[in-house]
Amino acid sequence: MSIQQNIEEIRKHIPAHVQLVCVSKFHPNEAVMEAYNCGERVFGESKVQEMCGKYESLPKDISWHFIGHLQTNKIKFIVPFVELIHGVDSYKLLEEINKQALKAGKTVNCLLQIHIAREETKFGFSEEELLNALSEGNWKELTSVNICGLMGMATYTDNRDQIRNELKGLKGLFDRVKSLYFKDTISFSELSMGMSDDYQIAIKEGSTLVRIGSSIFGHREY
Repeated sequence: MSIQQNIEEIRKHIPAHVQLVCVSKFHPNEAVMEAYNCGERVFGESKVQEMCGKYESLPKDISWHFIGHLQTNKIKFIVPFVELIHGVDSYKLLEEINKQALKAGKTVNCLLQIHIAREETKFGFSEEELLNALSEGNWKELTSVNICGLMGMATYTDNRDQIRNELKGLKGLFDRVKSLYFKDTISFSELSMGMSDDYQIAIKEGSTLVRIGSSIFGHREY
């Protein structure tokens, strides 16, 4: 199947209120342009250098989402153009993004990453860490970041019930955080969950952003 056919197939399962993020990391510009020519404009990258290179060389109406683990010393390179940073996995990182955004004279949209999987390799706040950080309230002084919602990755498993329960739990946490801290913040509305293997479950559980790579571009070459 071609990239175009893959996108057409996936689009049948994505309702209008859910944003498809085409995960183009490790795929060449030609592959991005194939998806772009199908009307896709939102692309996700996980390496700063690669994303900067693609930003420079590809059409400027692409909306770039950073979906990987972000190192503090590399934030400044993506701040000028990044549309959304999905994986803010510590308060320290949020502070540093704010600092670099302030220097660049802009506000950067961020999602707080929650560790919901049973694998140790995934990054993110635990539920307790998140609620503690928010209740302390220091984040309110970070005026150059806009916290738009939460992001998480379910365990990589064939157990659909486990995946569903993890994603359901993340949606419950999102609702709780929204009502406690962002009740009047219209922009706190995004829940980034669901990838190639579980996006249909994620959409049923309340995802607003699905990050799909291999089902669009095929398995990537490292």
